[in-house]
Amino acid sequence: MAYVNLIVLLALFQFLYFTFKVGLGRGKYGVKAPACEGNDQFDRLFRIQQNTLEQMIIMIPASYLFAHYLSEQWVLVPGVVYLLGRFLYSREYLTDPDSRTPGMAMTLLANVSLLIGGLIGVGMSLAQGMAMTVSG
Repeated sequence: MAYVNLIVLLALFQFLYFTFKVGLGRGKYGVKAPACEGNDQFDRLFRIQQNTLEQMIIMIPASYLFAHYLSEQWVLVPGVVYLLGRFLYSREYLTDPDSRTPGMAMTLLANVSLLIGGLIGVGMSLAQGMAMTVSG
């Protein structure tokens, strides 16, 4: 499971990086805790972090299901697309929030691929189990 662990660890480090940028942004833009808004650039940093967290809730378990039931090696493809999509989303969102679509689309494509792959893998496993029950 080294490949899926690598992808998940990279995603977690990426999230920590975005979190660090939010912390720095609080000082730079004068947004004191517990406030989560107040300066446009800080708001963007915070939304990047939060949106990444929202996407990780899908990506992490879907990656493990995909790797377990379908292919540990092939999990790298949507995993790398996810990571690149998050960085692109971050860059686009900081520049102009209306331009975030390509990065978000890459993230969505990766997550949907992981979910569909996991679902196919689970379905194949269930079908195999049912076939063994019927024949045995």
